[in-house]
Amino acid sequence: MLQFVNYRMKVTLQDGRTFVGNMLAFDTHMNLVLADCEEYRRTKSKKSPSGFVEQKRPLGLIVLRGDTIVTMSVEAGPPPTDMNKARVPASLQLGPGMGRAAGRGLPVAMPGLAPSGLGGPVRGLGGNMSSNMGQGYNPPQMQAPPGLRPPMHSGPGGMGRGNARFIRMS
Repeated sequence: MLQFVNYRMKVTLQDGRTFVGNMLAFDTHMNLVLADCEEYRRTKSKKSPSGFVEQKRPLGLIVLRGDTIVTMSVEAGPPPTDMNKARVPASLQLGPGMGRAAGRGLPVAMPGLAPSGLGGPVRGLGGNMSSNMGQGYNPPQMQAPPGLRPPMHSGPGGMGRGNARFIRMS
């Protein structure tokens, strides 16, 4: 499928509609993104000798759900790359040179080491509270408002320490 990106594709759906457009993207579910798309439908008509009339409708950019696609075929190949270069003015085309970092952001670190600033949590912020604050640190305990009591246990799935839920006593 990857080789058909930018190709003009004809896609037929389960309900009989046909879409023709440039395939821009696809995914694992076979969902397609088509650009410059046109829809073709065959409807019954009493006036036509064959009994059917084909209607054409321009749609633009669309996404087709993969589980409704029945067939796909190539209508035309990708546009030539020389045509894309002709659209860009000469003053905007790339010239010789080299891109380099401008020196903004974090300094570059030695291979295998994290850059300074990314080495870990700052002392007192984030991480394990007891290891950052020292031995004498006790986190504040929640006090139940009058008439409420904290839950009796804090096992798996239960409300444990740190939750702000209390049970009303009646």
